[in-house]
Amino acid sequence: MRFMKWAGLGAVISVAVGVAVFYPRTDAATIKNVIFVIGDGMGFQQVGLLNSYAKYAPNSIYKDKDGKTAIEEAIAEGTIGIAYHEAANVLVTDSAASATQFATGKSAGSEMIGCDQFGDSVGTILEIAKKKGKSTGLVSDTRITHATPAAFAAHQTHRGKENAIAVDLLNNEVDVMLSGGLRYFIPKAASDKNSAIHQQLKTRTGGSLEIKSKRKDNRNLLDEAEQKHYALAFTKAQLEQAKGPKILGLFSYSGMPNGIQETLTKNDPKRTVPTLREMTIKALDVLSKNDQGFFLLVEAGQIDWAGHDNDVGTLLHEMLRFDDTLEAVSEWVKDRNDTLLIISADHETGGFGFSYSRRELPKPTDLPGQLFKDEKFKPNFNFGGYDILDKLYQQQLSYPDIMSEFDGLSQKTPEKLAELVNKYTVFPITTTEAAAILEEEENEYRVPGHSYLGTEMFPKVHDFKEFYVYGSEVHRDLLGRAVGKYQNVVWATGTHTSTPVPLIVLGPKNVTAQFGRLLHTTEWGKYAIEALQ
Repeated sequence: MRFMKWAGLGAVISVAVGVAVFYPRTDAATIKNVIFVIGDGMGFQQVGLLNSYAKYAPNSIYKDKDGKTAIEEAIAEGTIGIAYHEAANVLVTDSAASATQFATGKSAGSEMIGCDQFGDSVGTILEIAKKKGKSTGLVSDTRITHATPAAFAAHQTHRGKENAIAVDLLNNEVDVMLSGGLRYFIPKAASDKNSAIHQQLKTRTGGSLEIKSKRKDNRNLLDEAEQKHYALAFTKAQLEQAKGPKILGLFSYSGMPNGIQETLTKNDPKRTVPTLREMTIKALDVLSKNDQGFFLLVEAGQIDWAGHDNDVGTLLHEMLRFDDTLEAVSEWVKDRNDTLLIISADHETGGFGFSYSRRELPKPTDLPGQLFKDEKFKPNFNFGGYDILDKLYQQQLSYPDIMSEFDGLSQKTPEKLAELVNKYTVFPITTTEAAAILEEEENEYRVPGHSYLGTEMFPKVHDFKEFYVYGSEVHRDLLGRAVGKYQNVVWATGTHTSTPVPLIVLGPKNVTAQFGRLLHTTEWGKYAIEALQ
């Protein structure tokens, strides 16, 4: 069964022809290249946010494209399915298990990397492609050792073993790896600012990256990468100049700049960090030189991070980054019959949605229609105005960055927090609201030694508090929930939901038709592996 429209799952997704030009592929063809474009945490709601902004924001950046997004174009041309994604024996997945499932076609346990639910290593589509002589690539705006990219080229019992994951990635010799996460590739000694290795790395990386290691040993994986004939890149300029079939690009200490930062700086000629789109274009250029073909994963991973923070302004910018990158991939794929492009997500994050409320009811207005000639138009509730979309776009700092600036203050008062929020967003809060955001209570779910639940005190959440789990980071969620009434926005959780996600597939019709139904991540992962065979 083929699904051509989605409705009733969060916001409605409009189907239209727009930003890129696709061409129909009706002939039977052999798949040479497979590309996954994954929006981590991207449910139907997040796609709806993007398309609502593109079409209805008074100052939409899509005006010159008639309000059409790249994902709309893919929906219009592609085979449309719906993906569910729970991990083995549980109702909800995390990114590691879900990515492992569509990378291998096998069910995985929670937080596992590259292994099945029984704990055995499983070959991934990337590894299968490599054995066939194809080139391979991983691109992410998070860290290269983060759950989603790691699941394609590492095999570990837990996603948190990022030092070991970094070694796995190198041992697997993924041809192109572009992301953040320098801290897992440099020796422990580099954390000493007076050490020779610290100074050497400062010079080597162009001086723009924080040099601090998370490794527990003194392995220098950058040196090991060079021994494996990788060209190394730490800046946008170095990436542009990188030659050869193998590139390791690490452009940040941890995660890469968020979507708001990218929006504000992408036209700056002095910018040193490549965008997700630029990294993807470079990967396609390098990998496509292999006559045998390639496999490429592209992850817009900070959609998930914004959802975890209940930060809708940043979420919008993450979706814009995703769509900008998808446009570049779509341009590369168009008019080809040898490439399978799969656009999907590992899960939905946050339970986001626009909603109507009883706050600030609309004033009666006149309508020109005959039915309203003797009465005014007066809805019973506030259904949210289009101006909200522009205001979301105007946010200048993400919630993590706002809270980080607040944490650096000598006086951490509600007044100071309100001042920062009102400076960087267009939805001002009161001092009373700021005080509630900062409020904490005894941690009734304390687990001594737990990375997030080990503290005696915990941010005070007034409903569904069990689903806000990330320690002091929950203050970000409380900010998101406090301003939700001004944005007509609701959030269900600070973690993931089981909401099914989009599955959009483009390529030869003899291959893509099977994706047009309700599929588990393991099922569509198997189809992708079979297509590569």
